Parts: sequence; C-alpha cells; structure tokens
Amino acid sequence: MQRPAFIRHWTELEGPDDSHYSGDTELMGIGAPLARTFGLTRIGIHHVRLLPGRRTSYPHAESAEEEFVYVLEGTPDAWIDGHLHRLAPGDSVGFPAGTGICHTFLNNTREEVRLMVIGEATKPENRLHYPLNAEHQATRDDSWTDWPERPIGPHDGKARSE
Repeated sequence: MQRPAFIRHWTELEGPDDSHYSGDTELMGIGAPLARTFGLTRIGIHHVRLLPGRRTSYPHAESAEEEFVYVLEGTPDAWIDGHLHRLAPGDSVGFPAGTGICHTFLNNTREEVRLMVIGEATKPENRLHYPLNAEHQATRDDSWTDWPERPIGPHDGKARSE
C-alpha cells in the first residue's frame, strides 16, 4: 500500500540552499518546512541543517510567538543574550514569548548540525527585536519597539567554524 501524502521524509521537503536576509548574502540554515507541507496551520515545524560556519538567523527576540529547538545531530552553540552555550544531541531549548530573550543557533564546528525547530504559526501581533542588526530592524513593519531590554553579552552572534 502506498504511503499517504502526510508521511514524508525531511530530505524530500528540504528547500534550496539560498536562505538569507534581504540585503545580505550570508547564507543561513537549510530548512524543510514540515508543518506547512502537512497543512498544519497552528504550529510551525522545520527541520534545519546548519553547515559549518552558519547560523539559523540574526539574533532576535519575539513578542508573541513561542519557539522550541531540539538538537538532533551535532554540537551547535545557542547564542543567548550575547553568550554561547554548547549543546549536544538531545538538548532542548525553549523560548517563551514576550521575555525579550534574544537568541540564535550557531554551528561553530566542522560537522553539520541538524535541528528540529518548533514554534507557533505566524501571528499578526508578533513583533521582533534584532539587538545586533539595527539596519535590518529599521526595515521591518513588525519591529518590537517596547522590547523588555536585557543586557547583551560580548559575543557578536556570528558563527565561525573551528
């Protein structure tokens, strides 16, 4: 019997290796939009591959959307408020909405990293804050201007492979 369309392997769904911010050529992670493919509308689920020297996004915080990241493979660094925290397979990180915790995930190793990223589907009321990317922040219609400011540590939020 043929498998139904709602059973798929992430490798069949992965997009091209061209994810970057507008006006910037830095490549980010390579994603497979699982939730969208299956017609899920309340949650977002992505399988993300981070090649050496890449990151998932600019460091950011979200006002109204929660996010959860599970490490499937590799040892990425979680950049949280300007400090690095080395992770291992099986580690989980959760970001409640509205806390102002700024984050991204960096692959500072020579090996590929695989992550499962789960969050709420895009909400029109969600606002974003980019503490290290003021130029990008200024271009956004969803800029979080009353962000609950948190101290940002010394790390610049950019990945570098070992």
